[in-house]
Amino acid sequence: MSSGPESTRAAVAARRQQTQDKLARVEKAIGQLRRERGRLTVRAVAERAGVSATFLYENTDARALVKSAVTDSRSRHDRLGQEQHDQIEASWRERALNAEAELTRTQKEVFAQRQRIGELMGQLRDFDRMVPGESVQQLTTENTTLKHRVHQLTQEHRKLQERLEGARSNLRFAEKRIADLEAQLLEQGPS
Repeated sequence: MSSGPESTRAAVAARRQQTQDKLARVEKAIGQLRRERGRLTVRAVAERAGVSATFLYENTDARALVKSAVTDSRSRHDRLGQEQHDQIEASWRERALNAEAELTRTQKEVFAQRQRIGELMGQLRDFDRMVPGESVQQLTTENTTLKHRVHQLTQEHRKLQERLEGARSNLRFAEKRIADLEAQLLEQGPS
């Protein structure tokens, strides 16, 4: 067995070739995981490339490749998460605005109905003084009908108030949940 400079150079060259082969497998594994939209982690890359996690941490070129791939993957996931967050927030905001618009419309309707009832009550009092008994009965029936309508509108108003409150509560819950998720993302931080 010779242990001279020739065998040392051959061993170093073989070691470099092994390292280059491992780096090529790491690059190929990262590409496959990206195409498959798999989770890019050191362990996943090591398993797919058939190398040890130690190699990925100790070899500077391998570490740079994995770090770059993981960072790109996280930023893509962050963008997707932000897009979903924006869509959910827009949906809840739209619902709240719709509920508030409907509430405003209903309040105006109730106010108009109350004014109309007031006018009719005034007319009833005037007719009561001037009209004989049969007309009074007709006006009393109309008055009862109007009171019933006011009662219905009041119930509708109450229901819309409850729906608006529910929408606001859902929006607050969604915003709290989103804030919690963002906090979790920030706590995880870059690995």
